[in-house]
Amino acid sequence: MPLELRTIEKDGCTIHYWMTPEHRGPWLVFMHGAGADHRMFNEQLQALDDRYGMLLWDARGHGQSRPIGADFSIPLLVEDMLAILNREGIERATFIGQSMGGNTAQEIAFYHPDRVENLILIDCTCNTMKLSFMEKLLISMTPFLLSIYPWNMMIKQSARASSVKRDVHEYLHECFHLVGATDFKKIFLATTASLHEEEDYRIQRPFLLVCGVHDKTGNIKKKAPLWAEREPACEFHWIDHAGHCANQDHPEEFNRLMLAFLDQHSPINAKANIE
Repeated sequence: MPLELRTIEKDGCTIHYWMTPEHRGPWLVFMHGAGADHRMFNEQLQALDDRYGMLLWDARGHGQSRPIGADFSIPLLVEDMLAILNREGIERATFIGQSMGGNTAQEIAFYHPDRVENLILIDCTCNTMKLSFMEKLLISMTPFLLSIYPWNMMIKQSARASSVKRDVHEYLHECFHLVGATDFKKIFLATTASLHEEEDYRIQRPFLLVCGVHDKTGNIKKKAPLWAEREPACEFHWIDHAGHCANQDHPEEFNRLMLAFLDQHSPINAKANIE
């Protein structure tokens, strides 16, 4: 079934989102990474059937959801998404988030666990793990480093660092260029600012965590297996031949893992097992 484009006005931004109209079953909500847009999940949409309702957005400041508005933060993205879900009458969903989208999904699970069925997290860091001294130092230096980094070089190198595929490099470069230097830096800083140490916290919903074996961004590759070890509800997989955008770099493998996870944890199958 084709997706329907809708918009919502909120805090100075016309947020664009696409959804399955008049769906009554379980929902999958896709949230893209920093600088990207809803198109990064094209390969996943092709793998899913009509048992699931699907909702994707261009987060504020990204894609068609421009201008960014007066502010940008991960808490604001959480508010934006909840406003969309409330408007559409979606009480619970499985949230599928890549990088910044995964950070946003974690915050929804942290502050609004009643809205979360499951999580599928792609190449994102853990919001609540303790950071090392060096990691904190690097984060504190980020504003200065961004201020001296030539814009064209930044987006070219960021695109290359995020994927192992030329077509994904080109897609990301196009997206980053559209976002623009001012908003791109604002988005990047807001994502790092969303981290908060919660030593005893564990995600209380089943979640699939995947990481590309060639992910070169931040501490994600280093932290992923450590994060998975501390989470009883986590199913963790490396994805071969993939970088930071594992769902785009190796969609066949990611889709296989996604569908297997949904088959196990989807409300559809839980109901069938009970009956």
